[in-house]
Amino acid sequence: MKNTLTNQGNDRILTGFILAVLTFWLFANSMMNIGSVMGKELGIASNTVNIAVSLAALFSGIFVVVFGGLADRIGRAKILRSGLYLSIAGSLIIALTPSGKFAEPLLLTGRALQGLSAACIMPTSLGLLKIFWEGSAQQRAISFWSMGTFGGSGLSALFAGIVATNLGWRWIFICSVIVAFAALFLLKDLPESKKESSEKYRPDWIGILIFLVSMICLELFITKGAAFGWLSFTSIFLILGAAVTFAIFYYYEKRSVNHFFELSLFKNKVFSGAIICNFLMNAAAGIVIVALTLMQTAANYSAQKAGLLTLGYAVSVILFIRTGERLMRKTGARKPMVWGSLIVALATLLLMQTHVMVGTYRILAHVAFTLFGTGLAFFATPATTAALSNLPAEQSGAGAGIFKMASSLGAGFGIAISAGIFTAVSKSTDTLEWFPNIFSGRQDNINFRLAAILALTSVLLFALLSAVVAGIKIPKDGGKINT
Repeated sequence: MKNTLTNQGNDRILTGFILAVLTFWLFANSMMNIGSVMGKELGIASNTVNIAVSLAALFSGIFVVVFGGLADRIGRAKILRSGLYLSIAGSLIIALTPSGKFAEPLLLTGRALQGLSAACIMPTSLGLLKIFWEGSAQQRAISFWSMGTFGGSGLSALFAGIVATNLGWRWIFICSVIVAFAALFLLKDLPESKKESSEKYRPDWIGILIFLVSMICLELFITKGAAFGWLSFTSIFLILGAAVTFAIFYYYEKRSVNHFFELSLFKNKVFSGAIICNFLMNAAAGIVIVALTLMQTAANYSAQKAGLLTLGYAVSVILFIRTGERLMRKTGARKPMVWGSLIVALATLLLMQTHVMVGTYRILAHVAFTLFGTGLAFFATPATTAALSNLPAEQSGAGAGIFKMASSLGAGFGIAISAGIFTAVSKSTDTLEWFPNIFSGRQDNINFRLAAILALTSVLLFALLSAVVAGIKIPKDGGKINT
C-alpha cells in the first residue's frame, strides 16, 4: 500500500471528505425540490426535468464500480480530486444554462457530470477513511462522513428552497462550485493511496456500455412513456431495448474475464437480500420529489416553504443514524431493517392523504418526513452490515461497489418512476365525477392530488417489499453482539 499517512488522518482531511460528499448529497440532490422552478425558467418540459433530476443518481450508480476499481489501481486521491473537478464542471454548466434550445442538452450534461463526480468521490473517500483512521477514530470519521451523506440529503430540499426563493436557483450550483474548491484546498496535501499490483487495470468498457444503454432505455420509458404513449412504437422499442440489452449484458458478464458486475456475489443469499432491500429503500426517495412538487403546484407553496416541510427529515436522520447500529447490536440486522422499512411505509401513507385541507396536510407532511428520516436512519447501518459482513475479505471491495450502485440506481429509478406517474396523471384531463366528493377544499387541483396518491403508492410498495425481503432473507441474529 502506497500511503505515507496510514492511520494518521486529521480533521482537515475529514472536513475535505465531508465537503466533497456534500457537493452531491446537498447540492446536486437539491434539484428534487427546485426542478419545477428550473423547468419554468429554462422552458423545459416536466418530463425532461424528471430525467434531469434522476440522471445524476443513474450515472452515479452505473459508474461507481468503475471508478472504485480504477481508484484502486491508479490512486484513490487522484480519482477523488477528479470527482471534484467533474463536480465543478457540472455545477458551472447548470448554473450558466440559458433558457431556449440549448437548455435541455446543457442541463442533462451538467447532471450527468454531477453523477460521474459522485461515482468518483463516494468510493474513494469511504475507502480512504478506512486507511487513514482505525479503531474508535475510524468510527468517529465514518459517523461524520455519514452525516455528510445522510445529513446533506436530508437538508437538500430545505437548503434548495431557501436559496432558490431568496437568491435564485443558480446560486445553489455556484455554492457547490465554491464548496468543491474548498474541498480541493483542504485535500491538497492528501497523500496517494493505491494497490501495488503488476497487473494493469482494464475496465470492462463493453459491459459498461451495454449496461448504460439498457438503463437509459428503461429511464426514457419510465419518464417519457406517457408523452410517447405507453403502447406507441417508441415506448415498445424502449422497453424491448432495455430488456434485450440487459439480457445481453447478463450473458456477456457471465463469460467476461474483467467483470464490470460481479454476478457471482448474488449467490450469497444474505448479500443479495440486503442489496434488494437497499435498492428498494433508496427508491423511496421519490417521496420527496412528489410531496414537494404537489405542494408547489397544488397549494402554490414557494420552494422555500415546501422545503421547510422536510426539516424533520434532516433532524431525525442525523439524530437516529446511530440508533440503527445500536438496535442491530442488540437484536440483529433483520429487525431494524424491517422496522425502518415499515416506518417509511407509514410516512408514505400519511403523505397519501391528499384529500384533506392544506393546513391538515402540512401537519401530516411534517410528521411524515420526520418518520421518513427515522426509518432511513434505522435501516442504513444494519443494511450495510448485512451486505458486507457476509462476504469474504477478497470480495468486500466488489460487494461495497455493488451496494453503492444499488443505492444510486434505486434512488434514480425511484425518483423517475414516482415523478413519471405524478407528471402523467397530473396532466390527464380524465377526472371521474366522484372525485370532488372525496377531496376537500379547492377542486381545481384534484388532478395533482390524485397524481400524488398514485405516485406515492409506488413508494409504498417499495417500502413494503423491502420489509418483506428483509424478513425473509436477512438472518435474525446477523450483526448481533452477544454480551
